Amino acid sequence: MFDATGQARTPTPAFDPRSRYAELAGQSAIHVDERGREIPYLRRRLLPQGRRLPLLGETQAAAGDRLDLIAHRALGDPLQFWRICDANDAMNPFDLIAERGQSLRVPLPVKGS
Repeated sequence: MFDATGQARTPTPAFDPRSRYAELAGQSAIHVDERGREIPYLRRRLLPQGRRLPLLGETQAAAGDRLDLIAHRALGDPLQFWRICDANDAMNPFDLIAERGQSLRVPLPVKGS
């Protein structure tokens, strides 16, 4: 992307304040490839260590459960499912609900999220 003067500009994506990427707003960068093309990208989100997150409690995944439903019941917001993923060190959210009755760590809600 370029500004009015023709200079390359790194786009700053807007994220919902509840998004796992909200803290990365303004942390985009530009990669210059071997042909000199400038490719904007968002810096990586480093995952927290789940065992170090303050814990609200634990819950079990029931048959047919989805993480958004569990997040709604436990945290009051289905969009916060990613916090449960973080608390359980899960890169793939579906791994957390693959087995019925699996115990899931639920982190304390974060104010403003």
